[in-house]
Amino acid sequence: MPPRRPTPSQDLFGTAEPPPESPAAPAGPRPLADRLRPRSLSEVVGQDHLLGPEGSLRRMLDRGALASLILWGPPGVGKTTIARLLAEEAGLRFTALSAVFSGVADLKRAFDESRMRRANGQSTLLFVDEIHRFNRAQQDGFLPVVEDGTVVLVGATTENPSFALNGALLSRCQVMVLKRLDDAALELLLERAEAEGGKPLPLDEAARATLRAMADGDGRYLLNMAEQLQALPAGTKTLDVAGLSSLLAKRAALYDKDREEHYNLISALHKSLRGSDPDAALYWFARMVKGGEDPRYIARRLLRFASEDVGAADPGSLTLALAAWETYERLGNPEGELALAQLVLHLAAAPKSNAAYVAWKAAQAAATETGSLMPPSNILNAPTKLMKSLGYGRDYAYDHDTEEGFSGANYFPEGMERLRLYRPTERGAEARVARHLERLEALREEMRAGRR
Repeated sequence: MPPRRPTPSQDLFGTAEPPPESPAAPAGPRPLADRLRPRSLSEVVGQDHLLGPEGSLRRMLDRGALASLILWGPPGVGKTTIARLLAEEAGLRFTALSAVFSGVADLKRAFDESRMRRANGQSTLLFVDEIHRFNRAQQDGFLPVVEDGTVVLVGATTENPSFALNGALLSRCQVMVLKRLDDAALELLLERAEAEGGKPLPLDEAARATLRAMADGDGRYLLNMAEQLQALPAGTKTLDVAGLSSLLAKRAALYDKDREEHYNLISALHKSLRGSDPDAALYWFARMVKGGEDPRYIARRLLRFASEDVGAADPGSLTLALAAWETYERLGNPEGELALAQLVLHLAAAPKSNAAYVAWKAAQAAATETGSLMPPSNILNAPTKLMKSLGYGRDYAYDHDTEEGFSGANYFPEGMERLRLYRPTERGAEARVARHLERLEALREEMRAGRR
């Protein structure tokens, strides 16, 4: 069986041209995305922060010192195209591998070929698509060839490099973050598609905006949809939003329940709730539900938020969170989602206090620090004669028998100073708690001073 050859990667502008070592691509019609592939870095759209006059990659090229890179960004933003054009501008031989289809033998062959070129005075840019799919041992294989300059490594990934790549590999590469294409960049691609096709797309303004929204920042997806529109029969009437939607399938939102997007969206929901923004919180809740997140996971996080971030400022929130979760369990989708949406709005609008959370953390720290100190003997029960003879329960003040219903006794261990752990805020129901505790503290001080 002949050895496998690297499979060309996909990028913003379609299938990359095969690397020099690969057989020639088959002849035939080329997709629109491939025909519109940029021929220079200045033609790449949406990444001015890297490729503009003051961009990181532009300055690197101007200095003549292209470092090994990790290009991190969502699908369809031009990672492979940028890598190919970097090699061209830096005068490097471009070689491509895909971690999806390549193994140890492919890596070894690429390294050996790069060493031979280096011996002949030519350097290599080794592009590795989906580099995060290589396991830790395979990633370690890049270290010596990057370190000794055998290759300039450019890896492309849609995953957060902090989690997906070895620390050793990351320390030898610079991470460049590519942005999802904004509306202006997507519109520029549509204009290029129209110029290539020699006619405007059959869309009214609202449908054109919808087409850009459907692409969700992915330039390749946008051009593929534009190509479908260009293939419509001559004389097709201008499409409105409804006509476009019936013609093209709507793209699923970018969301992976097991990876970074999951944590990004739950963080956005949590921060929006804490910031008392019900509109933003409801939006992020809807994004997670539409992305396929399990509503039970969201319900659990909302219950946690009611305890940690709303707390005693609105003590009913905890009960409402449990009720909303139970309602979802009884109704299921989609009706039960409304109960969770109602909870999201309530938590966002509720007064906030983390005083209980802070007090609990402080109490845990104090318990760790003070070890096994015994409670004061006067508050211990004395069910036996021996315990009574030892002073258990002696001089205990029964609070209900006092005029104020408050004895002012010390309940901390003997020899330990009183701690102020709970500091209620002035928000919501907790403000009333704060006034009550202040009054009791004043009574306690009077009793200590013998004024009562």
